[in-house]
Amino acid sequence: MTAALAIVGPTASGKTALAIQLAGRLGTEIVSADSMQFYRGMEIGTGAPSPGELARVRHHFVGFLEPSEDFSAGAFESRAREIVAALNAQDKVAVVAGGSGLYISALIDGLFDGPGKDETLRARLRDEADRLGVPALYARLQETDPDYAGVIEPNDLRRIVRALEVYELAGTPLSVLHRQHRQASHSLDAVQVALDLPRDVLYARIDARVDCMIQNGLLDEVAALLDKGYGPHIERLRSLGYREMAACVRGACAIDEAAELMKRNTRRYAKRQISWFRGDPRVHWIHAGDDRTEEEYIEEALALLD
Repeated sequence: MTAALAIVGPTASGKTALAIQLAGRLGTEIVSADSMQFYRGMEIGTGAPSPGELARVRHHFVGFLEPSEDFSAGAFESRAREIVAALNAQDKVAVVAGGSGLYISALIDGLFDGPGKDETLRARLRDEADRLGVPALYARLQETDPDYAGVIEPNDLRRIVRALEVYELAGTPLSVLHRQHRQASHSLDAVQVALDLPRDVLYARIDARVDCMIQNGLLDEVAALLDKGYGPHIERLRSLGYREMAACVRGACAIDEAAELMKRNTRRYAKRQISWFRGDPRVHWIHAGDDRTEEEYIEEALALLD
């Protein structure tokens, strides 16, 4: 029996809706692999399942942490695999849903740690970031490991430092080591599916989604998080929408400017997500143009399980 059916791909492509439909048809539960939906009080900005959707199908890893809490990919791998195994023991295929490539990879292939930490090297790289700026280190990563640079945020200093550290220690790009690990590891028996929307349609959906989030109270959600002292945690979580709206709440920009910046940054993030999942030949891309219905997506995804 296939252990899991993973619905992956870029933000706003319809992963949540498809996963709920599939879980209902299969009589199973959903394992969320969207790392931002792990946190309470961030439901609007992360596009978390609604209370009605949560009541319809049981979801794991949605709204179970405070923004101040850490939850590593390694911890997710361990707990998520336990849930998948428990469902499999009941002859159920777990439905996994999320666009966080690192967490999907951790669940399916196991986490790759790479060479050990070198605190002296890390301190030097962080010092360079302070002196030269994070963009300078990101540019170096683009030269040494363009594949990995293409799937992380350009301001994600923690992952930039780790990738440069690995390259200096191992002499091999982190993306290459990831691929070697995947080829050598015992992976979870999973079918991965992504909805393949035309790029202009996806971007239009992203823009509309941002507008909807703002109409539904995203600014108030961010203000409440800041009032509770979660400002530094929002930055640490690198959460799209919250950074931009936090600037608006603090008076650094107008709401329209924040909205346009959020749309632009989300489109860029979606592009990186597409690059990540396109790089995995195991992902089945389902054509999702206007000429197709949701029922056709469901049937095509279920057929892959056979």
